[in-house]
Amino acid sequence: MLLAGGLVVAGAQEQGFERVLEGFRFTEGPVVDAAGNLYFTDIPESKIYKYTPGGDLSVYLENTGGANGLYFDAGGNLVACAGGARQVVRYDADGGKTVLLDLFEGKKLNSPNDLWIDPDGGIYFTDPRYGNTESMELDGMDVYYFHPDRGKVTRVIDNMTRPNGIIGSHDGKKLYVVDEGEDEFYVFDIKKPGRLENQTRLLYEGADGISIDDKGSIYVTAEKSILRYDPRSGMVQRYELEVRPTNVVWHDDVLWVTTHTGEIWKKVQVSH
Repeated sequence: MLLAGGLVVAGAQEQGFERVLEGFRFTEGPVVDAAGNLYFTDIPESKIYKYTPGGDLSVYLENTGGANGLYFDAGGNLVACAGGARQVVRYDADGGKTVLLDLFEGKKLNSPNDLWIDPDGGIYFTDPRYGNTESMELDGMDVYYFHPDRGKVTRVIDNMTRPNGIIGSHDGKKLYVVDEGEDEFYVFDIKKPGRLENQTRLLYEGADGISIDDKGSIYVTAEKSILRYDPRSGMVQRYELEVRPTNVVWHDDVLWVTTHTGEIWKKVQVSH
């Protein structure tokens, strides 16, 4: 069930989706740098791959601690949620690694999953746990904000079952979060960095990753489909796929899609 004011459904082939890479185990965390290179993770293999506009594929990093969500900071450094290692880490251009965060109030993080870096340089990230929960030290699966000075962590959402995908608006005033545990999609007002208000449910659907295009439309992965939500009109458009998507990223009129089956798909000219 959806909460939006309208729904348009179209098949993958009709909407121009194409499979461009395959043969991985479980792809996630797509992000694109300023030069148009696509980076994505293969979680079980603990690798980050780089795919160039010219079609060249290479292993960018290995032994990533089960890296999942990725995001570039203002300095061009790649920040990753290393879920297996229970850390948020930063990789410099030369591959140098810095552990930014691994504890909250002296307890180990669950398994950082996805992140968004706001205009002030602060990091919002989700911290669920999939699989065995016996090693969990925290009392919930929540959302946190890592302040720009790197000296303070704030729990900003504590009422979700298992938060997953996260993204913010371009002006830094809205935060969108998927609660995969309840199959729901929410928006929050960002009153100031690390302080959220006015939690509003947008959709009773949405299971994993999310992205935003240059017009502010949000793309949410669902079961064998991607939902495009327009905050201006409340309209939802569904793109149906042959496989289950895990995450998406929009860049320069291209929507890149990672999948449970270890593939990379794309759709050209998706903005409206």
